[in-house]
Amino acid sequence: MSTLTLTDQPVADLTADALILATVPGASGAVLAPGHGLPRASVTHLNGVLAALEATGRVDDVHTVAMVPAVAARKVILTGIGPKTGSGKPNADTHRMAAGAGLRAAGRAEVVVVDFPSTSDSLLAAAAEGALLGAYAYTAHKGAGTTASGAGGSRSSASPGPQSAVARIRLHVAQAKDRASRAAVRHAVVVAEATAYARDLVNAPPNVLYPQSFAEAVEQRIAERGLPVEVVVHDERDLTRLGCGGIMGVGQGSARPPRIVEVHYRPAKPVGGQLALVGKGITFDTGGVCLKPAAAMLTMKCDMAGAAAVAAAVLAAAELKLPTAVSGYLCLAENMPGGNAQRPSDIVTMRSGLTVEIIDTDAEGRMVLADGITLAVEGGASAIIDVATLTGACVVALGTRVGGVMGTDDALKAAILASAGRTGEPMWPLPLPEELRSKLDSTVADLQHKGDQYGGALTAGLFLREFAKDADGTAIPWAHLDIAGPAYLTEPPFGHVVKGGTGFAVATLIDVAATWGAR
Repeated sequence: MSTLTLTDQPVADLTADALILATVPGASGAVLAPGHGLPRASVTHLNGVLAALEATGRVDDVHTVAMVPAVAARKVILTGIGPKTGSGKPNADTHRMAAGAGLRAAGRAEVVVVDFPSTSDSLLAAAAEGALLGAYAYTAHKGAGTTASGAGGSRSSASPGPQSAVARIRLHVAQAKDRASRAAVRHAVVVAEATAYARDLVNAPPNVLYPQSFAEAVEQRIAERGLPVEVVVHDERDLTRLGCGGIMGVGQGSARPPRIVEVHYRPAKPVGGQLALVGKGITFDTGGVCLKPAAAMLTMKCDMAGAAAVAAAVLAAAELKLPTAVSGYLCLAENMPGGNAQRPSDIVTMRSGLTVEIIDTDAEGRMVLADGITLAVEGGASAIIDVATLTGACVVALGTRVGGVMGTDDALKAAILASAGRTGEPMWPLPLPEELRSKLDSTVADLQHKGDQYGGALTAGLFLREFAKDADGTAIPWAHLDIAGPAYLTEPPFGHVVKGGTGFAVATLIDVAATWGAR
């Protein structure tokens, strides 16, 4: 990943491949944002270019200018920090997106300088995070000669480390040695690195990243960073012994058996009770015997994005030394149509003891999550958040950039939505209508795992709700994040979001953990 440092030297004098400057909407088009400190000749030239190009000064309005008078950088990139619509003022979200868009426009470079009008540490941190994520590029297998051999896997690493198109980013601040500014930027760097790590996991090909190698990648990162995180890996024998029929049923058609990986960060003096995060980790989803169309499988390496977000968030909590105890449960399986694959009308017994009738083998995510949620309950969780690329129905409802939030606890849902707002990850609350619960009634088991074609995201949430209970049936505060839309980008990139894995929900989960004790 790019290295990021602070500088308070005059930006016009800094030698760089590119200097990124902010623009804002003016009375008759975009103008340079105030506070840049450029010489008059530079300002006159750049404002003239902005007028000629009919720039707007809004997010994703980006223009590149070469040979700017009195500027040492080879080129200047002008990126809008004004909101997309309306007359609102620039904010942390627009700074994050504008910095990312500017870095994407920089392409491959050795040094890029970013100079934004960061009037607060939160704006400075947002610019830092956006710049690092905009520079992200996954190149682990370009020219690497990857060789895979069936179920045996590949000689390439499942966790190649964050890639980058830019070697060094220098972020201009008023005082580079200010303690509060440096702390805010350090926090932003950890969040960006965690998001990039989740992106790496999602982007890894499924012949490289599968349940066992995913577990090994997490163990490797913890060891390399010296993080105080305990890891417990449940293999197929352990999962059978534990009675985790949900995940074992999903994984039984694959030559690569499932895993549930527990990662526990426990500070010396935790506040606020234990927060448990449960992630769906289907490392490849064919749909099982209810086979998906071929075109729908092309992006199914991303079906483990929930587990990637959970792993990244727990490790970041440890790196930031947050006061909250955070546990992650990574529910890892490959959903394949092998000779021993699960069938519609099979009945499995879950870790909780409930029996479930299988309706559609392509609705596998809720089955692995249910066992993970039960383990989180048994582990003493005070609250549980599960994260999953769960349903196409949620994408139909909310599109490809917004995640859905459901749950049983209003305070927990409010905390998630507040964190999502602060971190620039759009999420929207969805209900759990009681009248839909009867769609999960089975004539031959305690539950069936899927309803009819209506309200599919909601009935999936209602199914998961059945497992967020202790042995006495008492409900544990629980929320469900359906990130099927925003977890993987196939459309053109925008802001700091690049094609492929986005790392969506990582920043939100870190913020929830960081503010947990103050809720």
